[in-house]
Amino acid sequence: MSLSLVQAGFEIPILLIALLITLYTLRLQQRNRTLRRERAELRQEKEVTLGFVENVSQVFTNAESVEMDQLLRRVLHYAVRTCKAGSGAIYLLDKRGKYLHARALSGVIPPLFELHAELVPEANSTESLHQLLIDRRLRRGETVIGEVATQGSALLIEDAELDARIPQLPIDFLRIRTLLLTPMRFGNEVIGVMVLANRTGNNRFSLSDLSLSQALAAQASVPIHYAELQEALEEKRQLDRDMQIARQIQHSLLPQELPALPGVELAGFNHPALDIGGDYYDVIEINEHQVAMVIADVSGKGIGGALMMAVCRSVIQAEAPQHADPAAMLIRLNETLSVNLAEDMFISMLYMVLNTQTHELSIARAGHEAPLILHRDNPSVDRTESSGIAIGLVDAATFSSIIETRRVQLHPGDLVLTYTDGITEAMNAQDEEWGIDNLIEVIETQAASSAAEMIKLIEKEVLHFAGNRPQHDDMTLLAIHLH
Repeated sequence: MSLSLVQAGFEIPILLIALLITLYTLRLQQRNRTLRRERAELRQEKEVTLGFVENVSQVFTNAESVEMDQLLRRVLHYAVRTCKAGSGAIYLLDKRGKYLHARALSGVIPPLFELHAELVPEANSTESLHQLLIDRRLRRGETVIGEVATQGSALLIEDAELDARIPQLPIDFLRIRTLLLTPMRFGNEVIGVMVLANRTGNNRFSLSDLSLSQALAAQASVPIHYAELQEALEEKRQLDRDMQIARQIQHSLLPQELPALPGVELAGFNHPALDIGGDYYDVIEINEHQVAMVIADVSGKGIGGALMMAVCRSVIQAEAPQHADPAAMLIRLNETLSVNLAEDMFISMLYMVLNTQTHELSIARAGHEAPLILHRDNPSVDRTESSGIAIGLVDAATFSSIIETRRVQLHPGDLVLTYTDGITEAMNAQDEEWGIDNLIEVIETQAASSAAEMIKLIEKEVLHFAGNRPQHDDMTLLAIHLH
């Protein structure tokens, strides 16, 4: 074998080894470039996150409460700037998690829902466009925003003009070219969606932009959740303030002292509930020998019910001297009050007029519980029923045709007890109602009691029955005892 052939045989493996070394070196260089790029992206993400935390923390500095809109605007501004987006929006889910509301907007953010043709011209100005977005709430699952909220996964749409899910308006500056949608979570719960649209420089959003937006969304979710709690707390404080005002109104409307009448003892009791109701009772002297007694329950709760009770009281005190007949009085009340009552509000009322000379009691009921009358010579309670319907439920003509006055002759020793349904519907820890039977039993077994004694006995029994169970309806009693 010649020397040249031997040398050639060695050269082939050497070339192969050199080629492998070159390929390995290129692979290492490529790997190093990838690692450097990933490291740079991680460093950028870290710097962005730290900068964001510092930026957002300024909202909390020396602040007793966080203003949600201010926080959201700052979060969105930082996200738009960092991801080089042309515009953006933050949508938050409502308390029930059913609807998304645009709470922060930046730039000319195109709508991601179909616009009716008549609304398209309104989108020509930024202010009008923002108002369109704020006014339109999105159901969870509706549009790509609702889809991201439902699935909880980020969505990168590099070329939105080729995506059938993205609506496009016939206005050039509102066309959507590229899109980033990132869910905002607190724990495992999605609380909102951050939307970034149209990267600057006519570029498309990339995976690195998606990574940045996810990092920002993750950091933003904690202060946003905290701010939502602060909002809820402030709403609760405002509600508590309203309830306190309602309680003050309600207390001021109840008689602080009942009139002293010849041969008649009067006693009243009101126990306010956890929720402010609209219970009301009063005694009004019509003339020298007639006195009106009223007990009512306004269906509305809170300050609305208390205010309506105030209006009701004013009308009664103004009109009572002109209406000795209870039915006529209730008809007048219905005419005056029904036009001012909200659709979901009505007033049940028992109106009575006692002649202190003849002891005749005239009674009319507007959907209220009938009075319980215990005659001196009868051991059983008499429930004097009469037709009627609550104020505010029907038109004036129908109300007038239904309401009627019933008359009962009372004698010395007789007791009349009126009450609201908070008494009979008082609940104990076992979800049992005290009921009308227990109320009648107390009256019949304590027949010899005075009006004040009867009120105290019933109060003691019903509160003992309810125990520590919070009550959601006022308890009111008004008793009349003839000497």
